[in-house]
Amino acid sequence: MKNRFLLPGFLLLVSYLPLAAVAENPPAQDTALQQLDVSAGRWVYHGQSMGAHPSAWTWNEDCRWSANRAFMLCSFSNTWGGRHVDSVVVDTHSRKDGAFWHYEIFNDSGAKPFASKMQIDGTTRTESWTDTHKGKTVHQRIVYEFTSPSKVTVQFQRSQDGTHWQTTASGTGEKTDEQP
Repeated sequence: MKNRFLLPGFLLLVSYLPLAAVAENPPAQDTALQQLDVSAGRWVYHGQSMGAHPSAWTWNEDCRWSANRAFMLCSFSNTWGGRHVDSVVVDTHSRKDGAFWHYEIFNDSGAKPFASKMQIDGTTRTESWTDTHKGKTVHQRIVYEFTSPSKVTVQFQRSQDGTHWQTTASGTGEKTDEQP
């Protein structure tokens, strides 16, 4: 007889299970965003700029998900050839155009933050953009190749035609710990 009184409460609980299952299954947007998971954590990059005046560079990167898990937020503290540069990066996936986007704000960028489309193909991530230099169009990209969840190679490349690429800087990154 006691079990009959528990039945209404049990039925109420069971009626909420499908809603809980839907809440735990990520929507398609989250599936795309999961491709950014590899960035989460603290990273240290070391590399070399090439050209007329080669110089060493170091990045310290700290990445974590935003509270709503719609944005990968990264803080950078970099040294390029002895010059210190701080920035904040926001990576996300747009449902509107189906593309990944990379936004970077430097402490001296004012009203002009940097934005580039980002292509993710397996373990390769490419940020690409076009600049004008002395009246000529210059295509640029940064190519990251994640060789493991804790190691990455990076190449900065430039092209006059968008087909033939010249590496202008390269380096490696290593995850020093997981996201706090």
